[in-house]
Amino acid sequence: METARLIEPEPRGDSRGFFARIYCGDEFAAEGLETDFVQVNNSLSAQAGTLRGMHYQLPPAAEVKLVRCIRGSLWDCIVDLRPNSPTSGKWFAAELSAENRLMMYVPRGFAHGFITLTEDTEVIYMVSAAYAPQSERGLRWNDPAFGIEWPRQPMEISEKDASWPDFDPAFHGAEHLRVLV
Repeated sequence: METARLIEPEPRGDSRGFFARIYCGDEFAAEGLETDFVQVNNSLSAQAGTLRGMHYQLPPAAEVKLVRCIRGSLWDCIVDLRPNSPTSGKWFAAELSAENRLMMYVPRGFAHGFITLTEDTEVIYMVSAAYAPQSERGLRWNDPAFGIEWPRQPMEISEKDASWPDFDPAFHGAEHLRVLV
């Protein structure tokens, strides 16, 4: 079973600075991680307190994400929605920043979102499936079913992200996500 994880690049430095790979297909394959990424996305949030998420796609468009903050900092959060998983319904979060260079590996069947901690926060993320509007789903950031303890109140959130319904296995695709464990 694919697991969520933080990935820390291994910088090799000298007097010029450093070099680090943020992705290596051979290393990911050796760890049983996704190696087929089809898109690289970039987002910029101008205001601290901007919340984006919690997004995911149902199979067959379920996607793996590899998320890295390249400017500013954010609190990155994932929720395991796979009903047969030992961590089903649990959330995990970590601060990703340009300074710490950590990356969040988000397996298929996890909802993903973040809240910016600084102004002008920029994120790049690789995804293993193209956006499929018919497969798109989301969790509301404050859904009581998950009890996510956000580090701050959102100052900016899209209407769509603010209005996802309370968790309902029928709408949120629990049956479809069962196959991802």
